[in-house]
Amino acid sequence: MKKIGILFGQENSFPQAFVDRINQKAEKNISAEFVRIDKVLQAEPLDYAVIVDRISQDVPFYRAALKNAAISGTAVINNPFWWSADEKFFNNALAVKLGVPVPKTVILPSKELPDDTTDKSFRNLAYPLDWDGIFNYVGFPAYMKPFDGGGWKEVYQLQNREDFFNKYDQTKQYVMMLQEEVVFDDYFRCYCIGGKHVRIMQYEPRNPHHLRYEHGKAPASKKLLDAVKDYVIKLNQYLGYDFNTVEFAVRDGIPYAIDFCNPAPDAEVTSVGQENFDWVVETAADYAIERAKSQKDGLDNLTWGEYVKTSAAKTPLVSAKPKQVKEDVSVGKVDHPIETEGKVKKVAKAKAPAAKAAAPAKAKAEQKVKKEKAAKEKEKPQKTGKI
Repeated sequence: MKKIGILFGQENSFPQAFVDRINQKAEKNISAEFVRIDKVLQAEPLDYAVIVDRISQDVPFYRAALKNAAISGTAVINNPFWWSADEKFFNNALAVKLGVPVPKTVILPSKELPDDTTDKSFRNLAYPLDWDGIFNYVGFPAYMKPFDGGGWKEVYQLQNREDFFNKYDQTKQYVMMLQEEVVFDDYFRCYCIGGKHVRIMQYEPRNPHHLRYEHGKAPASKKLLDAVKDYVIKLNQYLGYDFNTVEFAVRDGIPYAIDFCNPAPDAEVTSVGQENFDWVVETAADYAIERAKSQKDGLDNLTWGEYVKTSAAKTPLVSAKPKQVKEDVSVGKVDHPIETEGKVKKVAKAKAPAAKAAAPAKAKAEQKVKKEKAAKEKEKPQKTGKI
């Protein structure tokens, strides 16, 4: 029996619904349950084929336990090694290299010295920083937020240079990003599961949390939705996340990726709404079952993104021939009817060129002519050489 476990914290609705849905499907030799850890022994498995991680970002003990499980063959969703290495500033840099629009962004050192450091620890840091160059690049208004944070914690809106320094002084030991403000006409929050299943939801981040999916905007155009879909799939395939959300702010018809480092995204029914919740539960359950079926004991069963793969192979980051994926895209029914887009079509084999097709017949005809000529030569009287 292969077990699928979910590791979670303060969530209420999603973990139970996820476990229940897998068990309702009654797949042969597959079951689901809440993860239970009573001890973690080095290089010993946790007895789960798949673990869906919803909490290790806040509990370092869990992150270490998941890495140990992964090296013992568990398929951990999301890859705990990559999740430990990743952060929002790197994501922005990767997006630029991939051609995905993002706001102009810089990273700033923490205002206060980190624990166990002194001024001498920062002898390579120029002081003061080139503030004029930074402000000219980003511009105002702007936003400042932690380079590895989430949940809208420690996010500041900045109007000008003076406002920046007043709020920067409050950031303590956080390493912050200063980011161009994108005044948007529309906004999307998109689930991406398995690097191929996408749920596009129009969203209003300025509303109270429980009303962010109720915005009253007109449905988005298919052209815009196609661009959003393509960016979502590309970002998640290169990052290697199995379960993530990507947020876009649309300015002048261009979707800017604002936030796409959310490997434990909010999936509570009270915030995302029943229809979006049902999609997440169903899709996550199917994907976890898919991973359980392909899981092999003693092997690496993690997802590694295209960035890591190309780096290891010493190949270009962006291939001339992009990887083909069978996409499964739906749009939140609150705004549009759910529909499937981007299905991969089978391409019929091209017919051989006419010249090639005729070649065997031509050769056969020439051979026949040669045989007939040889037969005629044989029938002629033979000369003896005598006078």
